Amino acid sequence: MNKTINSTKTHGQERFAQASIDELGWFGAHKFLLLRRLSQLSVLALFAIGPWFGLWLLKGNLSSSELLGVIPLSDPLTTLQVLFAGHLPEMTLILGAVIIALFYALLGGRVFCSWVCPVNVITDTASFLRRKLKLPRASEMPNNLRYYLLALVLILPVITGYTVWEWVNPVPIIYRALLFSAGSGLWILAAIFLLDLFIAERAWCSHLCPTGALFALIGKTSPIKVTAVNADACNNCMDCFTVCPERQVLKPALKGSQPIILDSDCTQCGRCIDVCAPRVFQYQNRFSNKESNRIAQKAENNQ
Repeated sequence: MNKTINSTKTHGQERFAQASIDELGWFGAHKFLLLRRLSQLSVLALFAIGPWFGLWLLKGNLSSSELLGVIPLSDPLTTLQVLFAGHLPEMTLILGAVIIALFYALLGGRVFCSWVCPVNVITDTASFLRRKLKLPRASEMPNNLRYYLLALVLILPVITGYTVWEWVNPVPIIYRALLFSAGSGLWILAAIFLLDLFIAERAWCSHLCPTGALFALIGKTSPIKVTAVNADACNNCMDCFTVCPERQVLKPALKGSQPIILDSDCTQCGRCIDVCAPRVFQYQNRFSNKESNRIAQKAENNQ
């Protein structure tokens, strides 16, 4: 394996993650990327077969929906906005928000961002094009900016009595466009793409999106974490840093005293696993044994 990596570096890095492709094959080096696209398309398909074919397995959209006509599912941020606007929502909306919050508290809040949210396809495409076009990296925005925007999104309903964010939320805009050919708001999607491509890398998902900020808070104590189980094998190729949408979460696991990526900003997209030829990373249950539990708790207490 090391011979393959060294050979790749000797001949230049004309292709991103070439060492991983040589070691694992193209599909092995893109496994989690492909699984994420399948997941995003599957969720869209569950919503689409209702209006397209009359089979209502999942009725509604990602803001509020109903599974099999029985189980309510609601975006926690949408529900909070309704409450903050001074309206008492139906119990099904509250129950749906609790179900979704518990689901992502278990899997990891920002799993929504990388495995479900359709905007991720737009921002990943912009990031891919930045890499292909070799555009210079711009100075990054503060990572905590999204939390200020989350606060603003929750304050606006208190002031106005309306769920203002839902007027411009890009997630339902995409679903309305794809399912019902609604063109209003598409300029917002274009703006996100151009922002990420030309102005600031990963600006939307990593620095601005209030939905991602709330899901990060929800998933803070999730047991499922990406872990640098083989950190000593890291050859500093920097491919994981290049592809990671939240690259600041990697260094503590690679160079710190504990291998678990505890930062809830991690989207658990799995791309660091894909592109790493030495197989440094993998998904793990952070509480799978007493030692990892002790290390994780100690690290969190020190944050």
